[in-house]
Amino acid sequence: MDKFKDLPYQRPDLAMVRKEYAALLKKFRNATTFEEADAAFLGFMKLAENVVTVNTIASIRNTMDMSDEFYDREIKFFNSEMPKLMLLLKKAVKALLGSPYRAQLQEKYGEKLFRDAEVQIKLLNWNVILPTIRESNLGTEYSKTAASCSVDFMGEKCNFYGLLRHMQSTDREERKAAFEEWAKLYESISGKLDEQYSKLVSLRKTIAKRLGFNSYVDYNFLSNGHYDYDAKRVAEFREAVRQYITPLCEKLYSEQAQRLGLEKLEFYDEDLCFPDGNAVPVGTPEELTEKARQMYEEMSVQTGEFFNFMTEHELFDFVTRPNKHMGGNMTFLPDYKAPFIFSNFNGTSADIDVLTHEAGHAFEGYYASRNLPIQMLISSTSEVNEIHSMSMEFFAYPYMERFFGNKADRYRYAHFTDSLKGIPYLVSVDEFQHRVFEEEIGDPAGWRRIWHETEQKYMPWRSYDGNRFLEGGGFWMQKQHIFLYPFYYVDYAMAQMDALALYRKMTEGEDAWGSYLKLCGMGGRYGYFETLERAGLPLPLDPGTVRETAEFVERHAEVLKAGI
Repeated sequence: MDKFKDLPYQRPDLAMVRKEYAALLKKFRNATTFEEADAAFLGFMKLAENVVTVNTIASIRNTMDMSDEFYDREIKFFNSEMPKLMLLLKKAVKALLGSPYRAQLQEKYGEKLFRDAEVQIKLLNWNVILPTIRESNLGTEYSKTAASCSVDFMGEKCNFYGLLRHMQSTDREERKAAFEEWAKLYESISGKLDEQYSKLVSLRKTIAKRLGFNSYVDYNFLSNGHYDYDAKRVAEFREAVRQYITPLCEKLYSEQAQRLGLEKLEFYDEDLCFPDGNAVPVGTPEELTEKARQMYEEMSVQTGEFFNFMTEHELFDFVTRPNKHMGGNMTFLPDYKAPFIFSNFNGTSADIDVLTHEAGHAFEGYYASRNLPIQMLISSTSEVNEIHSMSMEFFAYPYMERFFGNKADRYRYAHFTDSLKGIPYLVSVDEFQHRVFEEEIGDPAGWRRIWHETEQKYMPWRSYDGNRFLEGGGFWMQKQHIFLYPFYYVDYAMAQMDALALYRKMTEGEDAWGSYLKLCGMGGRYGYFETLERAGLPLPLDPGTVRETAEFVERHAEVLKAGI
């Protein structure tokens, strides 16, 4: 494999893809042995993986510079053509489900793959091609709107991430000024974002209706592979968070206000954990990457092999630039069995958070792809995938001196408590989306109202120091998942429960790493409940798990605080 920057890109010849697809389908239908059927099935998978690989290369290069006209055109091409191509797979899926060799195929690839196939039969429909294309294009439009925002602040051009760095300053006036500019940026594009979200909500409802669902919520649960539970169970989980985690977060924020010498904590104070400054990583993005390589070599044989592969092929992009897509993520190139980590470093501890988080996703993809036969089995559903990433943040704790020097204990305490303090926000985003669709709220004023109500329910400490736009409920629109990955955000909260369970195993001397490898090695072969059971992890949807997690965090936070 070449370095990522040197990987060839050529738009796929979809006419040739369709021709090869037809030939493979004929072979599969005419197979007279299991071996012949399996070979044709693997041919289908390889053909799909070829197209996905090219699409992913274009997507990564587009996010690196959203002003690049060539890759902008390529993404529009894929947004238009991929839904049509996916419909071709419907014939293959039907053939798979009706194959006389189904039992043998199911034994080799697992029951969940066939459950997914049955769902795809329901979801792959010509009636939703156009709204699906429009939804994808609107997502790209949203990303470009957010990526283009910047402001001159304290002598530098800052995007949203740059301003967040200033909100960790020890100078409260600087924090407040950065916050005001950050809020102004969002308010300046709020009209566009309202319009984009309005269209997205309408399209998502149309897709669900055309496929025969009572609501988009029902559609989303099925399309995201959430087979083991429903919206009622998630609502019970949110209530458990409000009951057990919100009060502990209020306590932690109260202690933080006392440390900072403040009577009241404003939003722009929330990210400053210590009055003389948070722990800040030492080094350039290149130096931090090298430190990460050393850490993963020491962590285990498996992680050392993985990160050296990533380094050798330059499968990272950490540097923040104008017109670069916001956020951080991991994508996967099936043809090369290669993950790619994308991020926006801003000089804060969040750089290490995202480095270890996305490395957890990437490690799972690397490890599972070398143990499972097809791409469809490598990745699980999001509430499992996020355990891979969040747990890696905790497995990195013993190596934090490498990044933070003598402030490593501060980092560990802040990160550990933040892992809990973020959960009420995660479920707030989830309840907001449920209310938008379940209560048929389709106007910006309604969205702001329900965000304000939800925020007060799960985060009663939150205050925006009188900022009209945010006090009025405008904060919801800063979360890209609402636009791009609907109903995904609660999966982070559920995964955090199990990541904390693995960390608890670490602190109690159990074989947490063995459980983690087992989890990563399973990929997406099994359903959610079965995956957790096989890995020896608790069910987050159980209110008892939420209560026990809050109790563990409260106890262990005191242990970490004593070391500061």
